[in-house]
Amino acid sequence: MVQSLWEQSKASQLQAGLDELVYRSNLIGTDRRVCNWGGGNTSSKTVVQDFRGRDVEVMYVKGSGSDLATMKAGNFTGLRMEDIRPLFERDAMTDEEMVAYLANCMIDAKHPRASIETLLHAFLPFKHVDHTHPDAIISLCCAHNGKELAREIYGDRFVWVPYVRPGFALSKMIAQGVLDNPKAELVLMEKHGLVTWGETSEACYAKTIQIINEAEQFIEARVHNDKLFGGAKHEPLPADVRRAVAAAVMPAIRGAVSDSKKMILTFDDEADVLTFVGGHHSAQLSQVGAACPDHLVHTKVVPLFVNWKPDANDIEGLKAVLKESITAYKQQYEAYFNRNSSEGDVMFESAPRVILIPGVGMINTGKSWSNSKVSGALYHRAIAVMRGATALGEFVSLSENESFNVEYWPLELYKLSLAPAEAEFSRQVALITGGAGGIGSETARRLVSEGAHVVLADLNLEGAQHVAEELNAKYGENRAIAVKMDVTNEELVQSAYQETALTYGGIDIIVNNAGLATSSKFEDTSLKEWNLNMNVLGTGYFLVAREAYKVMLEQGIGGNMVFIGSKNSIFAGKSVTAYSAAKALEAHLARCIAAEGGEHGIRVNTILPDAILQGSAIWNSNWRNERAAAYGIEPDQLEEHYRKRTTLLVNIYPKDIAEGVAFFASSKSAKTTGCMLTIDGGVPAAFTR
Repeated sequence: MVQSLWEQSKASQLQAGLDELVYRSNLIGTDRRVCNWGGGNTSSKTVVQDFRGRDVEVMYVKGSGSDLATMKAGNFTGLRMEDIRPLFERDAMTDEEMVAYLANCMIDAKHPRASIETLLHAFLPFKHVDHTHPDAIISLCCAHNGKELAREIYGDRFVWVPYVRPGFALSKMIAQGVLDNPKAELVLMEKHGLVTWGETSEACYAKTIQIINEAEQFIEARVHNDKLFGGAKHEPLPADVRRAVAAAVMPAIRGAVSDSKKMILTFDDEADVLTFVGGHHSAQLSQVGAACPDHLVHTKVVPLFVNWKPDANDIEGLKAVLKESITAYKQQYEAYFNRNSSEGDVMFESAPRVILIPGVGMINTGKSWSNSKVSGALYHRAIAVMRGATALGEFVSLSENESFNVEYWPLELYKLSLAPAEAEFSRQVALITGGAGGIGSETARRLVSEGAHVVLADLNLEGAQHVAEELNAKYGENRAIAVKMDVTNEELVQSAYQETALTYGGIDIIVNNAGLATSSKFEDTSLKEWNLNMNVLGTGYFLVAREAYKVMLEQGIGGNMVFIGSKNSIFAGKSVTAYSAAKALEAHLARCIAAEGGEHGIRVNTILPDAILQGSAIWNSNWRNERAAAYGIEPDQLEEHYRKRTTLLVNIYPKDIAEGVAFFASSKSAKTTGCMLTIDGGVPAAFTR
């Protein structure tokens, strides 16, 4: 049952009007069983003073493009009721006319555009109105016998309106229905949602919760868990197995769904998803249509339901089925678009947003991790609706043309236009070894600032987590994750890529940066020291690059590798034989991979920095003392020593290397591979030749 979250102690501290509306809206949006992400709207009618000091009746309503769970006062639009009320006398009004008219009713031009369903709230003669999409209510409204069942639940307390796309006509239909039924306490919108109201904000919220729970009680009394979705056809694979299967196939999926633009993927194996993908009737049920118009932009009309019998030993078979199925889905979507589109319509990407795999779970796609999660969150709601609707009768949805008219509705597309513009590294995933260190962390900041999602791989997991937390706090949830990686351990390297695939779907950029350094005269270089440098700087770079290369081949959409070499990659320094030899190995390894990867669109380039002391674990180790001793100076004199030996008389900082990485990973160097770029302030001995 849905619980009331209203806390009188908190509410009593709020000012009546807008503050209470924000509080009520946040409570409604917090429980996604009550309202979809980004959907629904709330309003309050109150009296405010205008710029001339006159009392004016104003309705505050949710602004377009915001989410009830997180919206603040600035996300609401205030409109003058004296300007809106006369509209009820009109017979018709186009969407364009309505938007233009409402813009003139705003009390502040800085407010966001009013909700598509503003007139629904304005025409109802109540101070507080909620429009929500509760699972239980939509289950009722998407059952073929929903109106008859509503009479059993609500008697004569409800108004039922047939499906009409939101706008003037629907708003007037709802208001007229309420006016014609003095006993009405709610409106049920066929295939859409619920409208409730109250004289106070608390009463309105309480009525919303009450009405939802009446429907939920009715539905739950009719649910038989062993018969859900036709009963179980496929059992879920064990948790570790299904995660391994998902990690193995997600790069192939990512390649198949990334046509003109790359997509970020997420994996979901929650209990309701596993029950649904394993049902006898689920494949057919999933193709009926969307559970709610608000889902369409993020989930498309239908998901891709994969015809596969769960078998952990049939990974290659699943990949083949997925590729064929995605191709067929895209062809079907293009045909759907062509059947329904009008002049001027521009087709979205044709690949599925929701992919359902029996025994494994759900894989979602989107332009970012957060968008992909929205698709998944909305499909959880669709599963809940289908669960309820099939317990009541037959699940029904919008017609194909009705669905198209919502998916490509200009007023709905306007919400998408409010999103920030995409940047250079949007839709891309970068894995950075040594991510907790100076160069690694600064590179992560640089790439994330231009849209990337990053994986910070480091032996120092706590340090990497600290950087990830910093980035997520600034740029949004899960823009960065931390994984523990010893680059010399093949299993840990492979595990890091599996975690990357599960989190984001694949990889586009790797920054081979993890390192160490030792200093000894050649005759004093031990085999242990030699092997340490070769293992970390040679074998480590090889393992990280090889596993990335495999993923990039699987995706088939190219990729970028940037190796962080050293001045010593091409300069034979004294007392650094093991380190210099390993760094030379790195540079040539990069060129070898570049030669082989070019035909697959995989570019590999190397940066040769020198003496980056800031934020470096290497330079904060004994290496600083060793290099100072080699030059016959004190450790605290090193920075000045290195500055003076450059032709530009500068020190090099981590952000300088991050700029080089960003250049090599970007479209600006699209025709460059196998290249070495020195970022050392100009050390003549290390000039490339």
